[in-house]
Amino acid sequence: MANIRSQIKRNRQNEVRRLRNKAVRSEMKTRVKNALGQAEAGDEDTVESVRLAVKRIDKAGAKGIIHKNQASNRKARLMKRLASISADQS
Repeated sequence: MANIRSQIKRNRQNEVRRLRNKAVRSEMKTRVKNALGQAEAGDEDTVESVRLAVKRIDKAGAKGIIHKNQASNRKARLMKRLASISADQS
């Protein structure tokens, strides 16, 4: 445990940020999983769930929780999987 007051404060801040980042990453993954699940099921709310998934990915990239290039890669991968799902259903 740190003895310096500024380091004690820094440890508290890091823990709060770690938990916040973990929650955001978890929500992002959940939104992507829901979007893919709805697309595979052929649900009519697929467009809305995809929009929410992309929004969460963009927000995580903008806030620095994931790198901006990683956010772009995740969106591209999501769209590619959705396109292949819709092609298989057609």
